Amino acid sequence: MPHEIVTVPCLADNYAFLIHDSATGGTALVDAPEAAPIEAALGARGWTVTDILITHHHDDHVQGLGPLRGGARVVGAAADAHRLPPLDLEVAPGDPLNVAGEVATVIDTPGHTVGHVAFHFPGLGAVFTGDGLMALGCGRLFEGTAAQMWDTMRRLRALPHDTVVYSGHEYTAANAAFALTLEPDNPDLISRASATDAARAAGQPTVPSTLGEELRTNPYLRVDDPAFLSATGLTGAPADVLAEVRRRKDAF
Repeated sequence: MPHEIVTVPCLADNYAFLIHDSATGGTALVDAPEAAPIEAALGARGWTVTDILITHHHDDHVQGLGPLRGGARVVGAAADAHRLPPLDLEVAPGDPLNVAGEVATVIDTPGHTVGHVAFHFPGLGAVFTGDGLMALGCGRLFEGTAAQMWDTMRRLRALPHDTVVYSGHEYTAANAAFALTLEPDNPDLISRASATDAARAAGQPTVPSTLGEELRTNPYLRVDDPAFLSATGLTGAPADVLAEVRRRKDAF
């Protein structure tokens, strides 16, 4: 297998990801919440980080970067360069990016923050979404608007449905509990919530997921779905429905 993707638990509930290309020896790190577990994962495999991709500026995604950067190329959004760690490469949405033997595309994903980006690796069937699209959820709207988050959801759901979604936190159980208050009779959601509980009880991560799973169960991707609207009784433009769902989740 030429490429391997490793999920690295960090802090209380964060994830970092390593993308390794055995052909070139290149290894990309997506986000740097905490240095020690990432260093341990690298050391166990004999890998050296060649690129560090940053999805957004929040401390729990960048605070481990210092000890990890070494000679690695640090990549982040040009629009957020003023509040990210020093960047070696500033990128804009739509830019192609050669990383670990693959070409990735930068996707604009504002909402959680206004400068948030995701990294799509079509050749790997993977997208790294940070705190934009999350397993059964989306990030809080700290800086952006519901309209921006809805645009983010639409951009991401346009990817192939078998795309694997690598998101930044282990929030799935809490997100499932909330989603069930909206769609208690959604059979896909009921099944996924049960599988999530079983995985967590066994100490297993629930990240990554697939975009197809998210489309069937994630309320923030479903705010224009007639079945979701029927189940919830919500009406209005998708961005307005998303705003109401996010408001309810914040108070849940």
